[in-house]
Amino acid sequence: MSLYYESHGEGPAIVCAHGVGGNHASWFQQVPVLSRAFRVVTFDHRGFGRSEDPDGRGRDAFVDDLRELLDTLEIDEACLIGQSMGGGTAIGFAAKYPKRVRALVIADSLFGLALPPPLQTRFERARAEADVLPQAERVLGAELRASQPDKVHLYASLGSFNRTNRQNLGGSWEPLCSLERLAETKIPILFVVGQEDILVPPALVHDVASLLPGSFVVEIAGAGHSPYFERPVEFNDRVLSFLHAVGLRGAAREVLTNSSGYTEVGEE
Repeated sequence: MSLYYESHGEGPAIVCAHGVGGNHASWFQQVPVLSRAFRVVTFDHRGFGRSEDPDGRGRDAFVDDLRELLDTLEIDEACLIGQSMGGGTAIGFAAKYPKRVRALVIADSLFGLALPPPLQTRFERARAEADVLPQAERVLGAELRASQPDKVHLYASLGSFNRTNRQNLGGSWEPLCSLERLAETKIPILFVVGQEDILVPPALVHDVASLLPGSFVVEIAGAGHSPYFERPVEFNDRVLSFLHAVGLRGAAREVLTNSSGYTEVGEE
């Protein structure tokens, strides 16, 4: 089994786990910004992009694949950013290897979590209602679809390099991570969600976060299920601000100023 990855920059590690419609290239709007002060690792989950899935294990292998990747790169501890499906990978990894996770950014995802029955029912209902929609309507907000048809086309094109999609994705997130277990890890958690996300509605994310003491939620206006793609400046700002808040500083001597006015001076 060979897992494709890329590593950019130097400093504390940030590892980005993409969603089912993406691959390592989906992070093209994050890598140039974050790698100015951090080591940013992107990779293709097995069956996506340039990674194969010869035994068809799919999600069953995602967590251990990530562990092997970090071992290969000699990364003892990292901040994990998980988008949608990748959120399940990040949560599963944090539950199994909490000492290797400095912080979690869970973007438009509740995958891999064992939710209380009322919240699980709401999650399943939202996904079922969105399942009948065209892909662009499921994952991108109305504003982007109306104003930037080029980016809508780019989003679809990135996914065309995958052999795996949501219809044939194998494996499962079992065992699911309970909210109690995730809270026990004491890992700082930031939930990011697009205000127009119909797959993972913001109200549901807030309700889940309320059961995880010390976690944070930020909503990104004008974005659907993919704010990292639709609103990259805002997304990157929130990630940088969160890393600063939890004491994770960049290694390069760079000054990163975001649209919210937050400035971080990296340390060597």
